[in-house]
Amino acid sequence: MAKALGHPLRLKIFAILRKTKGCICGALVARLPIAQATVSQHLKVLKEAGLIRGTISGPAVCYCLDPATLKRLKQLVRQL
Repeated sequence: MAKALGHPLRLKIFAILRKTKGCICGALVARLPIAQATVSQHLKVLKEAGLIRGTISGPAVCYCLDPATLKRLKQLVRQL
């Protein structure tokens, strides 16, 4: 998890998703200074780390934080 959040743009994506109930990839692209393909790659890393989930919504994918993983991440940070 920590490695996935080690990149500044992935941390920003995580922060955006934390403030919303869900976000379509295109909405993330509009808020970040990087190309859609790059956003997708960062989302893939976050998803593989278990930090986010993606739900297909028509032709788009809606991403949100995984509540169980977020709870575990909070516990790990508290232990530091």
